[in-house]
Amino acid sequence: MLIALSLAAGALLAMSLPYWLPPAIVRLRMRIFTRVNGEEGIPIPGPLVDASRFKQVYSHSAANGRSRGAALSDLFWYWLSPGPEVHQEHLEPGKRYEEVARSTRRILALSKTEAEDLASRCVTRVLDQQDFRSANLVRLRDVMMPVWAEFYYELVFGETCPRNARDLIVGNANDVVTALKCRGLRHMQKRSRLTRFLIRRLEGGVPHTLPESLSTEERALYLQGVFFNTAVVQMSEAMTHLLMAIAQHGNVQAKLAGDSTDDAYLDRVLAETLRMFPLFGIAHRIASSDIAVDEGTTIPKDSVVCFNYPEYHRAGFDDPERFDPGRWENLAANEATYIPFGVTANRPCPAHSVALITMRVAAREMLRRFKLRSSASHTRSIPHRGPCLLIPREQKDDRRRSRALLAFMRIRDSWEDVWGSVVQLTLGSFMVWHARRLRLCQSYFERSGEKCQTLPK
Repeated sequence: MLIALSLAAGALLAMSLPYWLPPAIVRLRMRIFTRVNGEEGIPIPGPLVDASRFKQVYSHSAANGRSRGAALSDLFWYWLSPGPEVHQEHLEPGKRYEEVARSTRRILALSKTEAEDLASRCVTRVLDQQDFRSANLVRLRDVMMPVWAEFYYELVFGETCPRNARDLIVGNANDVVTALKCRGLRHMQKRSRLTRFLIRRLEGGVPHTLPESLSTEERALYLQGVFFNTAVVQMSEAMTHLLMAIAQHGNVQAKLAGDSTDDAYLDRVLAETLRMFPLFGIAHRIASSDIAVDEGTTIPKDSVVCFNYPEYHRAGFDDPERFDPGRWENLAANEATYIPFGVTANRPCPAHSVALITMRVAAREMLRRFKLRSSASHTRSIPHRGPCLLIPREQKDDRRRSRALLAFMRIRDSWEDVWGSVVQLTLGSFMVWHARRLRLCQSYFERSGEKCQTLPK
């Protein structure tokens, strides 16, 4: 009897793992992160500055330090290596940042029609290469990443992306985002292979003026970091969120598929997706001088200010956890607690316009080809890469098979979350420790300081 009860208790414990173990491990991981990396930063919104002053502080001219002076920067430099010292988002304000930012704007300066045509060619070409003649279980991020690898390669180099180049870009981008989500360690050989390819490719010339102050290797690292890391990863993540939201809200999908010309409604779906699942989690800045928030509240010079996008996007909305594109019918983005691409005064995303235009094109093409279904969890981090069932539109939906596949997806997702949380705990703890030990950012600025001290006056 005792043995039977023990077996029953063990079975119940095992069956309950997906419900309590992942959240418990997340809490433990955050404690370990704080223990190893230390507590740093003033959270906004937070006790000192609430959501109503978020944009005011974010837009302040003194909230302009980027990496120097923040221990947190070591971790981001570690994940984004090689080349974080020339990545536009991590450069300190000054002449080099302005030169790099101008180059990025020039590369992204294409018309709406050009952006639509390029996106259409890339998404069509990539999807045509896949075997989607019957219902398929896919990971949406894996479907989307080759699209944006081809898009940004052609945008940068002015020619169709060769397959070997696409594979290098996807391998690099996937390695970066997998490490960022603590689902795998960095594989620097994958990143270095892309760097070497870009150096060779630059010797053949590019149809854009790149920063003159950078060496050929630094230009390759700049392109790798801005376009073939950040742009490819963020666009793949954004499309995964959008398609997951469409897959899990049948009424939204039906309305979008029923009228392919209704861009106004698609824009509301896009806005609601980016509100609920912002691509940025925490953006940290270092105050270059005191920031007066209001009478009696000042953020001291050298403070690390951590802008929390998810918290800000929840503030000021009724029922913020509900996906509701209708809330944007009479609400303008600039009137809401909503900054999916940052603020104009403080390093906004340079691809803001291009991103929205091209996401519309990719979404329309996916809806033209497929009915989308998903029973997986949908969180901002999407560590599972967006499980989804794609059913060709011309194929009759086998409801029994679809229900079986969705049931399998739901169970698989629950158990993947169990082992995935353990992997994140183990690898995340190691990478936080390793980044702390290497001190990539701090060491770089210490060396820079030494060089400045030895220069003749």
